Order: sequence, then structure tokens, then C-alpha cells
Amino acid sequence: MRILGAEYRIRSEADESAVRRVAALVEETMVRIRDRTQTVDTLDLAVLAALNLANDLIALREGAQGAETEGHPAIDPERLRGLIAAVESAAAESPGLG
Repeated sequence: MRILGAEYRIRSEADESAVRRVAALVEETMVRIRDRTQTVDTLDLAVLAALNLANDLIALREGAQGAETEGHPAIDPERLRGLIAAVESAAAESPGLG
């Protein structure tokens, strides 16, 4: 699989089309963040993409399971979005992070 021009060998028990969809979502998320923040470091983009995708996953889980997930208090999606925005802003402003 190629993500942002880099080739990755991905081992998975999922079928190839599922793996391709996951890789496409990761790349789409990284490109959107890169365009919005002007961050060019791929590690920074990967972390920001992980935060964004985790936020989406948490929102979906909470929507399906209510306010408590596996006995852990719910994470406020609005607060998480604010934290993501702060990290994106710091990455865009810091020469060492972007």
C-alpha cells in the first residue's frame, strides 16, 4: 500500500479491499491535515491523523454504547476536538514539528 508516496507492506487477516479502504482513509486524513496545517513531517501528520481518527472512533462508540464505554468515563468529543486543534496549531507554528 502507498500512503503519501511511501510504500508499506501491510499484513492483515482482512481481505485486500478492506485494507485498501483503511489505507485510503488514513491517506485522506493525512492529506486533509497537511493541507489545513501546512505540516510536512510525516510523523507529525501520522500522529495528528491518529488523533482525528481516534476522535471519530470514540464518537461512534459513544453513540452506539451510550456515555460509558467498557466501564471507562466518556471522553468529551468537543474537548478532544479542541485538543486536536491545539496540536495542529502547534505543529503548524513550530519549525521542529512541521
